[in-house]
Amino acid sequence: MPDKLRHGGDIDAAEDAFGTPEAGWLDLSTGINPIPYPVGELDPAIWQRLPTKSDEHALLDAARDCYGVPAGAGIVAAPGTQAIIQWLPVAARDCRVQILGPTYEEHAKTWHARGHTIEIIENIEDADADVVIAVNPNNPNGRIVESGLLMDAAARLSGRGVLIVDEAFADVSPDISVTPQAGQPGLLVLRSFGKFYGLAGLRLGFAIGTVFDTDMIRDALGPWAVAGPALAIGARALADTAWHERTSARLKADAARLDGILETAGMEIVGGTALYRLAHSSDAALVYETLGRAGIMVRKFDYDPAWLRFGLPGNENDWARLEQALR
Repeated sequence: MPDKLRHGGDIDAAEDAFGTPEAGWLDLSTGINPIPYPVGELDPAIWQRLPTKSDEHALLDAARDCYGVPAGAGIVAAPGTQAIIQWLPVAARDCRVQILGPTYEEHAKTWHARGHTIEIIENIEDADADVVIAVNPNNPNGRIVESGLLMDAAARLSGRGVLIVDEAFADVSPDISVTPQAGQPGLLVLRSFGKFYGLAGLRLGFAIGTVFDTDMIRDALGPWAVAGPALAIGARALADTAWHERTSARLKADAARLDGILETAGMEIVGGTALYRLAHSSDAALVYETLGRAGIMVRKFDYDPAWLRFGLPGNENDWARLEQALR
């Protein structure tokens, strides 16, 4: 297991490799919506007082409505789903962990770091371990596992293990989500706020499962785990269904536009979601270097050097800059 993972959004690493571009960096290395939710005004007092229970309940009520969380399921907010991903291996003991891969590498890294046994599997039908992890839709290739297959796996594991479904990129495709079936033993769902709403710096995420599981996570995180401004902004954004619908439509259209640009440049689209596209190129290393010299960050992968992941440009200047660099 590598000690250091390469992530999107690492401006420092890009500058170490390519220097500081005159026009500044165009960061297409993440799957974060480049046009964020308009935060609007906040009560100045929210920066000065500790978050209250009513602040937290307002956020969780909005998340329940937005994600379709059943009344009998538990839900807990965290300062980003990464905080939950970090904590789960600490709470478990001597687990055999299967991860549907290749996928977001932090899952394997965190369980490996705590001494658990890791196995990468290709099919959810093969799930048979203490902990099984599936990212759905998958990062980076956008693979989707049908909810029925996921629930079958959760049922097989119930009583002896747990299926963790990371739905970080499910907002644009809510029909694939197993969140509406949460609360059943053997299933824990993770939802990320920052990617779809374009506010990754807010650090907000959720775990949804049985009340026992979410209470345990809540106790581990401790009081005031999520900052007051994040509670307020999250509650406002999750309740804004009109923005959600407009944004979903725009992201899908922009993803199709990006496909056209990458295919014109000679790359093959091999997967992705509405927030990022995965391209295959026999010249991926050259494309990566060319874009880096042009001040454009994309994501490369050590385990498949022919893959490049492209996030969406946020304005017409950025679209033109990408097209020009790929010519």
